[in-house]
This record gives sequence, structure tokens and C-alpha cells, in this order.
Amino acid sequence: MGKKQRTPAEAVRKLMKSGKVKKKCCQSKPRCGRCPVLALKRLKAA
Repeated sequence: MGKKQRTPAEAVRKLMKSGKVKKKCCQSKPRCGRCPVLALKRLKAA
């Protein structure tokens, strides 16, 4: 029926493996869209 729900951290790990998100945060002022820290925050908020 339904798929097993992933935790936000697991989802970010899967995105890293597929190359959609970088492995480390670059910590630059204008943070990029592939930042793992921001990806985790977005998934937690959703």
C-alpha cells in the first residue's frame, strides 16, 4: 500500500548519494541550493 516514511536525515543521505546534494556544507555567505544543511532544514519544515 504505502511507502515507508523516511526521516529527514535519511532523505538527505539518499539525496547525497544520488548527487543532488553536496556531502559537506561550503559555509559560504550566499549559501547554495545544494547545501546539505539547508536541505535538512527544508525537509524538517515540510
